[in-house]
Amino acid sequence: MTSSRKIELMSPAGDFESLQAALDNGADSVYFGVEQLNMRARATINFTMEDLPEIARRCKEKNVRTYLTLNTIIYDHDLSVVKTLLNKAKEAGLTAVIAMDQAVIAYARQIGMEVHISTQINITNIETVRFYSLFADTMVMSRELSLNQVKKICQQIEKEQIKGPSGNLVEVEIFGHGALCMAVSGKCYLSLHSHNSSANRGACKQNCRRKYTVIDQESGFEIELDNEYMMSPKDLCTIDFLDQLVETGVKVLKIEGRGRAPEYVATTTKCYREAIDAVADGTYNKEKVADWMKRLETVYNRGFWSGYYLGQKLGEWTDSSGSKATQKKVYIGKGQHFFPKTNIAVFLIESFDVRVGDKILIQGPTTGSQEMVVEDMRVDKKEGALTAEKSDLVTIKTNFKVRPSDKLYKIVDA
Repeated sequence: MTSSRKIELMSPAGDFESLQAALDNGADSVYFGVEQLNMRARATINFTMEDLPEIARRCKEKNVRTYLTLNTIIYDHDLSVVKTLLNKAKEAGLTAVIAMDQAVIAYARQIGMEVHISTQINITNIETVRFYSLFADTMVMSRELSLNQVKKICQQIEKEQIKGPSGNLVEVEIFGHGALCMAVSGKCYLSLHSHNSSANRGACKQNCRRKYTVIDQESGFEIELDNEYMMSPKDLCTIDFLDQLVETGVKVLKIEGRGRAPEYVATTTKCYREAIDAVADGTYNKEKVADWMKRLETVYNRGFWSGYYLGQKLGEWTDSSGSKATQKKVYIGKGQHFFPKTNIAVFLIESFDVRVGDKILIQGPTTGSQEMVVEDMRVDKKEGALTAEKSDLVTIKTNFKVRPSDKLYKIVDA
């Protein structure tokens, strides 16, 4: 079935490596936090205000939209920073701000900046959409809705012609892939209670991802939950029913993961880019889905489930604390030089070894995340080498530019 709709693919960017990975692999838009006022303030390095012009420049070159996440709880002492940040964002030419606090929304509207309503608002019905259409052009639905509920909201927007400040119909955005929280739309207080570190200020300590023992205080009866981490949901994955998702009328599909590594951004973006295009041109099928799933499993994940979109009453819980990725990267060395006329890169091996036939990953702030297989190499200028070891200078031919700051990794089975 061919779909007339082609939804926008939004990818996460926690640093310049991830930003470039999103741009190189087909993102239509990227979202990112600056400084401390975003929901991943401690999960990633985060950009600074001074980075905004460079982010805008790179994205404009690729015709990719830029969304600043400023979606934490805001206190009075934050207001001056909020205004400064929004002024800088406007000056840099960013597309929109993702917000939940009315102070942020109001000031963004005051300076003429487009607003997107964060999932933190927990939009679950058409009346809430109608209210926020006074301020925003795009709205992220609650993660707890089913596809049928999302579809009804999209249909009502179309039927009633509910428009945002731009004069265009309000666009609905949903999360399509990545981590899920046990709390409704991520509004959890567990970390605040246990560590005085608020998830709603971007400082979640991830208590829910741990293993617990439950004790009945009256009888002393103790239960060890050894089969499931019962507060830690599996990661959301929608690629195996993306055709149904597109038919709801959703306009934007968001990949979660501003705290994840560049290779996660590269792989998830590329897979969902291919899937969205396949739905649009009528080539979406089970064989392609199986391939995408296999590739998605190679990067960080806690196992996959469909979230609440298909109507499950309860979550599916992970049975381990960390990633279930089928592959991992091992640091080997760093870039030394690049010869642009011949596309030859020189690396210094600092740990382990690399062999002909190995799958390698080269990452850097400008390079992004590039994956390739070593077909041949020179070691200390000697041709025909099969292995390079610690302290060797290895020369490898690439089809992309390598910088001295780039890091070289080997990809191995986890």
